[in-house]
Amino acid sequence: MSKTQTKTPRTVLLAMLTAGILSMQPLAAQEPAESNDERNTEETAEREREIERLTVVGALSRYSALKSDTPIMETARSVSIETQRDIVDKGALELSDVYQFSAGVFGETYGFATRGDWVRVRGLNVPEYRDSLQALFGFYNNARPHVYSLEQVEILKGPASVLYGQGSPGGLVNVVTKRPRSDIRPEVVVQYGSYDHVQVATDFGGSLNESGSLAYRVTALNRDSDTMVDFVHNDTLLVAPSIMWSPSPMTHVTLLGSVQESRARTGAQFVPIKGVLEPAANGRFIEDSTFLGEPEFDRYNTDTDSVTLLADHVINTTWSLEVTGRWTEGGADYHQAWPSFIGGDRYVYNDNGTFYRDGMVPRTFYDSDAQSEQFAVDSRLRADFSTGALHHELMMGAQYQDVTTENDFAYAYALGYDFATGGPDETLGDRYWINLFDPAYGNVPPDELLNQFFTDGPEAHTRDRGLYLNDQISIGNWRITAGVRYDDVTTDTGTQSQDDDAFSFSVGALYTFDNGIAPYASYAESFEPVVGVDNLTGEPFDPQEGRQYEIGVKYQPQGFPGQVTVAAFDIEQSNLPSPDSLPGAPSQQEGVASVRGVEIESILQFGEFTVEANASRLNTENARGFRFDSVPRDQFSTWLGWRPTGMLSGLQAGAGARYVGESWDGYDDIRTPGQTLYDVMLGYETGPWQFRLNARNVTDKEYLATCLARIDCFFGERRTVVGTVGYRF
Repeated sequence: MSKTQTKTPRTVLLAMLTAGILSMQPLAAQEPAESNDERNTEETAEREREIERLTVVGALSRYSALKSDTPIMETARSVSIETQRDIVDKGALELSDVYQFSAGVFGETYGFATRGDWVRVRGLNVPEYRDSLQALFGFYNNARPHVYSLEQVEILKGPASVLYGQGSPGGLVNVVTKRPRSDIRPEVVVQYGSYDHVQVATDFGGSLNESGSLAYRVTALNRDSDTMVDFVHNDTLLVAPSIMWSPSPMTHVTLLGSVQESRARTGAQFVPIKGVLEPAANGRFIEDSTFLGEPEFDRYNTDTDSVTLLADHVINTTWSLEVTGRWTEGGADYHQAWPSFIGGDRYVYNDNGTFYRDGMVPRTFYDSDAQSEQFAVDSRLRADFSTGALHHELMMGAQYQDVTTENDFAYAYALGYDFATGGPDETLGDRYWINLFDPAYGNVPPDELLNQFFTDGPEAHTRDRGLYLNDQISIGNWRITAGVRYDDVTTDTGTQSQDDDAFSFSVGALYTFDNGIAPYASYAESFEPVVGVDNLTGEPFDPQEGRQYEIGVKYQPQGFPGQVTVAAFDIEQSNLPSPDSLPGAPSQQEGVASVRGVEIESILQFGEFTVEANASRLNTENARGFRFDSVPRDQFSTWLGWRPTGMLSGLQAGAGARYVGESWDGYDDIRTPGQTLYDVMLGYETGPWQFRLNARNVTDKEYLATCLARIDCFFGERRTVVGTVGYRF
């Protein structure tokens, strides 16, 4: 029995734990004295007004992407935030949907996907964090987060190694988990929509005792859904209880638990260019609903269990302490069959340009059992003090992370293909091949055959130890940030061990004018270990390095909520593999890539209307001198939201447009056309009831998200219409 099939008892245990928490809930039903209500009415109203204002522009906490609650307007970096209201209004069903309304961020890198959320920030792949701790390691070994469990999504643009250690020069994304509060209104939410999407979710919590020192929250959902691809379902079960203990106003300890099980098949079908980007030789096109795997073989079942600790304590007026920790265990039972196009045209086409037997192609069969386990802790000691005219917010941190990954797999490439003759081999023939235009199913290779391709992968371990210092200095209208970090990383792949260390620096300066304008400039660095030995030097590979220069202007209007940011940046990534154009290079790491770009992000509230507009232009160059693969040069998105008052109070409406420009394959040979997509939302709230209808890609445009140099393409997501009914108690 596979590991993913033994997880259900854990879900039952967690449900029992949740029930135990709920059994304590009657304590919270005791009403405080009337005098307390009167005393707190004005204070509560002000807090609610502040929360509503912050939903327009977002806010950072000390567990955010910047590990600081400094307002974005006073930070010399580009940070994008999608709040919970943004997620709901724009109808995001997956995390990748959330990324599609941020400048310089491409959230649909490989089109419609069920395996993960592939995001590029400023043209580069970036890691995913959760509550300021890294959440994903490697590929296909855990469940993707569900958007209903999140309070907001933060995108930190540019290198962040001073705060996080090893990472990408593009930045990172940080998803923020829903946390206990005493003022949560319990809700039940039911959804039904396209492809028989059915989801039932609940979110409830509150105080567990009269003093309010104990608070809890439980988020749970069950999704049962088909998708735009035949035979591909995408089901999820999530239970996430959490509890917060506040023994005093100076101390808070929160535990966030989560058990998630996802049962799906892979949405990406790896379809060939000839048949989607251009017609095949027979003049036919492949439908975007076509499933090219095997219903009895394909599956993508993932599980993730995690416990996260968030603790903070104010020692005195100067010093405070924070600790963030997490244990996570994830696994994936992944089977997929896909067309074998890697290697070029001669492997799949006849001499006259037609497919073998007018549509038959070989397939690769992949069987993987992957696991991951993480233990991480990040401790931060803060000092808030002044030295003369300088006010300091000093953060001293120590971080430790231990990650283990393992993947046992069978990889049967182009099963039944004879590389010598260019056709079916004599042993298997074309029994496991598939017709791209008229697929027939039922031919699954037996375990005895796949076992011939089995690899018992070794455990891989990564241990990262980091010490960092970051100071935010205020002097008059100046905000200056400077940071330094030292990391020691040990990587053991199971066959090779390597030690790397690196220093990282960052510095930024911002000036806030009284009229709301704040120009800024910053510099930041990143590093990422590369395991292996340079065959030319005989030495271990150096870490890939990144640096970014950024200048920009932020503007916060005086009379109404909102924020506008204009940023220009220059990123360089070095120590990449040497391109073929450098045959006499002194090492194998002479490659350099660059990204230069301009971004504009704005969100403004004019009375009943919220207007969001974002645009970016990226000029990229990889180590070979070509444009980055799968990265659009131009992007634009806008969203107009309307929440009227008066007689129409309760009505909600929104409309948005997303333009993604053309992209290339990494060699400037294959062009993927751009597209413009439209989204709409209409809702109404009355009393405890909420009604909402969301439509994404409302015109049902058929498009390709990207096509790769290996000659396969990925379809974009077709129209989804989802109706939601919610009830708040």
